[in-house]
Amino acid sequence: MVGAQARASSSLRRTLARAFSSSSISPFFHGIHVFQCPDSVGIVARLSECIASRGGNIHCVDVFVPEDKQIFYSRSEFAFDSTRWPRDVLESDFQKIGKHFNAERSIVRVPDLDPRYKIAVLASKQDHCLVDLLYRWQEGRLPVDINCIISNHPRTSNTHVIRFLERHGIPYHYLPTALGNKREQEMLELVEDTDFLVLARYMQILSGGFLQAYGKDIINIHHGLLPSFKGGNPSRQAFEAGVKLIGATSHFVTEELDAGPIIEQMVERVSHKDNLTSFVMKSENLEKQCLSQAIKSYCELRVLPYENRKTVVF
Repeated sequence: MVGAQARASSSLRRTLARAFSSSSISPFFHGIHVFQCPDSVGIVARLSECIASRGGNIHCVDVFVPEDKQIFYSRSEFAFDSTRWPRDVLESDFQKIGKHFNAERSIVRVPDLDPRYKIAVLASKQDHCLVDLLYRWQEGRLPVDINCIISNHPRTSNTHVIRFLERHGIPYHYLPTALGNKREQEMLELVEDTDFLVLARYMQILSGGFLQAYGKDIINIHHGLLPSFKGGNPSRQAFEAGVKLIGATSHFVTEELDAGPIIEQMVERVSHKDNLTSFVMKSENLEKQCLSQAIKSYCELRVLPYENRKTVVF
């Protein structure tokens, strides 16, 4: 009960802060729209006209059309007056444009009005990515609500992670795995009410059955510039290979190990002066930054699927 009260109190504080910072001061809101459809003449004009005709003001537009494919991608940011353009009418207007251009994707989001994305975080023994995500969430740097943490590794009540979770009312579910039993059915029940999952150094391979049953996006973090150094202990693999640039890759999870579409990559230079400890420390810092940036980009509708194994990231 205490955990539930803490969780409700924390959620209420964030909701009130959002309301005070936006609707209580001004009826103007920030909107985001992403669009994917067969390329044709007049798409940008039609989108711009839609926003302008409702009194909206476009702040930026990114457009991508591949050289060898007639596919149109765009992402627009705009300000609008909710008294002149109510949220439901805004949604309807963009849906009509989507139907007109036979769009595969037409998504609009108003961060200060729409519910936050609900996520669950899966983690194993290593804490660095999990702790970093929790800190950024606490500071309001990630536009998500964390439903729960799931781990195949036990953490005692006196650890920093458990104390943090208890203070904020976030459930921690310890599901030890064994050969032939990855507890995936229990995991599916725990993550049913989420919008996407984050693997914060979760060292278990999710089965194709789990991916199909969940049916939503899952974001993973991997040490190294994929496709190099797949599998276990990638830091040691890279160290022993004597690489001069290390990296981190955040990608979507697919049935093929560490081969999903890439969302974000970051790099840092290393040298012969680095020992394994300093090498791993630099690597972990990259992993934290790369994963948080991938989540932020995803929530801001910057990531669109492109072909089978690629992404457009605006």
